[in-house]
Amino acid sequence: MTRTLGKDLLDLESLTGDQIRLILDTAEPFKEISERAIKKVPTLRGATIVNLFFEASTRTRISFEFAEKRLSADTVNVASTGSSVQKGETLVDTARNLEAMRIDMVVIRHGASGAAQFLAERIESNVINAGDGTHEHPTQALLDMLTLRDQFKRLAGLKVCVSFHLGECDVHGLDFASAGERI
Repeated sequence: MTRTLGKDLLDLESLTGDQIRLILDTAEPFKEISERAIKKVPTLRGATIVNLFFEASTRTRISFEFAEKRLSADTVNVASTGSSVQKGETLVDTARNLEAMRIDMVVIRHGASGAAQFLAERIESNVINAGDGTHEHPTQALLDMLTLRDQFKRLAGLKVCVSFHLGECDVHGLDFASAGERI
């Protein structure tokens, strides 16, 4: 990530309103890339990103893969099935082995709450939390905020009602009230 944002994107709670605005403002012009005939820009050319998905995911995994490829990053996808994790290799050992291959970033989806933070504290590469159990899914929350901002032309002062089945949803990642107050 940038110095303005820090090394990792693990949650929304640790971000300031200015940082959230910076992320949303930076994302805005990239939306039109999907509408182009050639859906590529050189923004991440030369960067190697590993997607560690240790929990079933379709939309999140594919969204990250598309975004990484459209930004010209080199990507590697690792799932727990078919990897040494099945033989007992730890999450940290897996990431450190990948870091030895000079990766730049890890996008992690894991069923254990706090897995992204745990990994970020133990490796040098940037870490993006793509959902860690029932803890947080900050990238989904940022996308939801971008969608709301596009629809209502603002976030400040909005009151949002979120309806979901508690057992299947990330409560903290949908904390628009506190994020909205900071924006």
